[in-house]
Formats: sequence, structure tokens, C-alpha cells
Amino acid sequence: MSREIERKFRVQADDWRPLAMSRRSLKQVYLSVTGNCSVRIRIERGVGAWLTVKSAEHGVTRSEYEYQSPVPDAEEMTAFAVGTVIEKVRHVVPFANLKWEVDEFLDKNVGLVIAEVELETEDQDGETYQPELRFHPFLQVHSETAV
Repeated sequence: MSREIERKFRVQADDWRPLAMSRRSLKQVYLSVTGNCSVRIRIERGVGAWLTVKSAEHGVTRSEYEYQSPVPDAEEMTAFAVGTVIEKVRHVVPFANLKWEVDEFLDKNVGLVIAEVELETEDQDGETYQPELRFHPFLQVHSETAV
């Protein structure tokens, strides 16, 4: 069984940008979302595609299974999306002896920036954040809550 310990944070400043070592374009869609798990396909432009199944456990530790998929198959699977297509640029930022991945969302979620880090143990500092972008794009939620 593959387990991941992951924490996510909403980023509100640009201080991380000078530290970014690389960036890549990603497109993902959720194919299924249930009370038990989510299934998504993610395509990294010019690199490949992966099918991922993640358990829907609460907390920072979850089961995760990832399988490489042929890109043409992955592109076809985007037609089965549950909700919207999520497009983002992922920046890799080394910080505090960890590899942080900072996602800068595009299209309907433009303006949203999330940093995530995979940890060795659950007791490392931080708080969790789990975006519901497939059904509630950031711009829609942000404009509905703006005063």
C-alpha cells in the first residue's frame, strides 16, 4: 500500500518565486469522486500522463496509487471529467530541506496559488487544505464571497 503524508497551504505572497528551481504545465480532471476516494488523470505537457487514485481519509495521511498512462489515452479520458478541467503551472521550490510544489492555477481558478509538501511524519508543522476546485472554481467562490 502506498501512503502519502501531505500538507497544503494557500499562498498569499510572491516571496517564493525567486526560489523556484523549475516549472511545468499540468492539466488534470477528476474522473470519479466518491466518499471513499477520488480518481484523476493528470497530463504534464511534453512529459507524460498519470492516473491517480487517492483515498478520501481525513487528515494528512492518505493512500495514493499512481500509474503512468499513455498521453493519447489520458487526453481521451478528459472527456469523462467530473466537473471542470483544472489547469496549473507547478513550480518546484526547495525550502527548509524539503521539496515544495507551488501550484499556480489558471483559467477558472486564476489567482489561486497552493503550496504543498510531502512529509516523512505526520507531526511536522502545518495545516491541511483540500480545494474543491472541480465543482467550485476559485473565481466563482472568490467572487461570491467578496464584499
